[in-house]
Amino acid sequence: MNFKNIHIGNLIGQQVAESGTDMSRICNFMNCTEDEIKKMLSSENLPTDILLKWSKLLEYDFFRLYSQHLILFAPPAARHKKQEKHDPHKSALPQFRKSIYSKEVIDFCLEQIATGKMTKNKVIERYCIPKTTLYKWISKYGNSGN
Repeated sequence: MNFKNIHIGNLIGQQVAESGTDMSRICNFMNCTEDEIKKMLSSENLPTDILLKWSKLLEYDFFRLYSQHLILFAPPAARHKKQEKHDPHKSALPQFRKSIYSKEVIDFCLEQIATGKMTKNKVIERYCIPKTTLYKWISKYGNSGN
């Protein structure tokens, strides 16, 4: 899975094919025509309300794909974390304590180490993964790297 470039329409189409969901059921659930469905499946991006409907219909969390992108390619910088602790103007939005690492993200990081594309330290730095977390993954999944 390429978390860097997400073409959500293709991924939804793949899930539709794998689930065998009938087009008439999709049209009824989404309240649109078959042509509109085909247009969605060819779209690189979709509005969140539409993506939520697809997630419910296909019983797959398509939002998680974007969360994994953020974990890998836009991790919070350490300096921002320190500033948040002392910021008297906290956001009203929920603050999440931990990042959720999917099996795909874990495999991706371990593959980078195993193939020599990145060292353990580079993975820790680039993706802001705690050192202990990375070493637990290596121990649990039996991957040895640099």
